[in-house]
Amino acid sequence: MLQDRRLMLCGLAAAAFAAPGAALAQQTPSPADGDAGDGVSPDEAAAEVATGRDAALRMVAPVMINGAGPFNFMVDTGANRSCVSRELAERLALPAGPQAAVSTVAGRSLRPTVHVDRLHVGPREQRKVNVPSLKLVGEEAMDGILGVDWLKGRKLVLDFKGRMLSITPPRRESDAPNRVVVPARRRSGQLTMVDADVDGQQISAMIDSGSELTIGNPALRRLVSRSNHGFVGPQSKVTLVTVVGETFQGDMAYLPFMRLGGLNLGNVPVVFADSHVFDMWGLKSKPALVLGMDLLSEFTAVALDFGLSTVRFDIA
Repeated sequence: MLQDRRLMLCGLAAAAFAAPGAALAQQTPSPADGDAGDGVSPDEAAAEVATGRDAALRMVAPVMINGAGPFNFMVDTGANRSCVSRELAERLALPAGPQAAVSTVAGRSLRPTVHVDRLHVGPREQRKVNVPSLKLVGEEAMDGILGVDWLKGRKLVLDFKGRMLSITPPRRESDAPNRVVVPARRRSGQLTMVDADVDGQQISAMIDSGSELTIGNPALRRLVSRSNHGFVGPQSKVTLVTVVGETFQGDMAYLPFMRLGGLNLGNVPVVFADSHVFDMWGLKSKPALVLGMDLLSEFTAVALDFGLSTVRFDIA
């Protein structure tokens, strides 16, 4: 089985930019605790952008580059840094920047960057940034990928039902009918959910709206294999293709159940692979998974609060 994986630009900014010939310095990860929303006014107006969906049900948002566009960027909460396609960079004649270390599921390597004067997502703007310029592949290759670097401690609401993307100031929320709020902690600028378990054993889970499928690491596979319930049904080999054309192998299996906060999920499809992403997040030896769009799209909306470190699931 071949799964089209135009998805996994996880941790695009796992390393800081460096001048040519200089040693590449690791970017300091965000602290596990504390408020990343410092300096964000609670009275700041919400920004809303109408979105589309690609064939894998991933959210696609309109982005302006240096006043040109709009261009189709895939919204990827698993990417630390936004990027543009090589084709778009050439079309807009974006000047070259320094090389940067880019991490994908298959590994880490130096990639070219380009300089962008202005990047707009609705009313929100980034100025004078260097972003990776990558050859993006797939039947519906995007103009770029929108990471979490432009949020700066705010809340991102992915409204799948209403086809809207919203950016708001951090705001405390609690469980309500058809709504579950899960505490989380930040790692390398992203949110790692901590209130999740399989067979009563705590696991780490990342929200990755750029991933078509949910991916688990070998430690999680061992945990499920040793549990009283095991896997549901047979397992099958799959070949995954990254957004930059790299391929790697995995095994598709079904978890009998998984708990996320107050939610109990059954027959959860997971592709198990020894991915570089888990090494990058320091989760190689701990049971962990990346929650992809195959699972996220079952909710009407998912909200990631990078200021208060919570994830909210809205249930149909």
